Amino acid sequence: MKLKNCLNWVRMKIATWNCNGALRNKFDALIDLNADLYIIQECENPAESKEKQYRDWANNHLWIGDTKNKGIGIFASKNIDLKFLNWPKTYKDHSVKHFLPCSVNDEFNILGVWTHYNNSPSFGYIGQFWRYLQVNKDRLNNTVIAGDFNSNVKWDKLNRWWNHSDVVNELNELGIESLYHKYTNEKQGEESMPTLFLHRNIERPYHIDYLFAPQQFLNCLTSVEVGLRENWLQISDHLPLICEFDTSQVKSQKASI
Repeated sequence: MKLKNCLNWVRMKIATWNCNGALRNKFDALIDLNADLYIIQECENPAESKEKQYRDWANNHLWIGDTKNKGIGIFASKNIDLKFLNWPKTYKDHSVKHFLPCSVNDEFNILGVWTHYNNSPSFGYIGQFWRYLQVNKDRLNNTVIAGDFNSNVKWDKLNRWWNHSDVVNELNELGIESLYHKYTNEKQGEESMPTLFLHRNIERPYHIDYLFAPQQFLNCLTSVEVGLRENWLQISDHLPLICEFDTSQVKSQKASI
């Protein structure tokens, strides 16, 4: 199973979702997705939860957060080995949050993202990711980046070099692209499927959750979905973003050449 070649594994599904808190009461909704990896924002720390069913479901996870009640977690199937990666998170004496990097079976990496304002008027949200990117560019060549970026190109500002567009361009220069935009052929800022309804108001849709990945994952991408509003809006203001990969198609294409 070497994801650098994306040829020695068959199927994998990754989902990212901001659960809007209290995942202990909502994790059942994720079971039907049947993903191998879940990147969940605003979830409580399973290790400190009193809910046994939640702890049992989350028996293979990594988690970080400012308080036990709200952070970001990566949850994996029991056959997957997650290892925390101690990547730098300080740029010019400013510690950014929240970023959770880990290796998956020592074969590829996941970077979980939940950007914050973080008391930074100039570098909040996408600025947090831009700063994190500056000190970790050389670590992303085999990394899937997934999470709630709290950002969209529509919110770019003049004379700012850490806009959403700048971040997307810097990732593209590293060979890393948004899976949603690659699959749908939609442009940044022109998304037809929102991932957030602010305050669960259907009149205020936004696309602010993303999965980015390098070429080896793009070669194997078979589907990108956003959860249905009617299924998810009752439990969160965000909809999950789900990507599935299938290497058997790549093998078949190579065999036919």
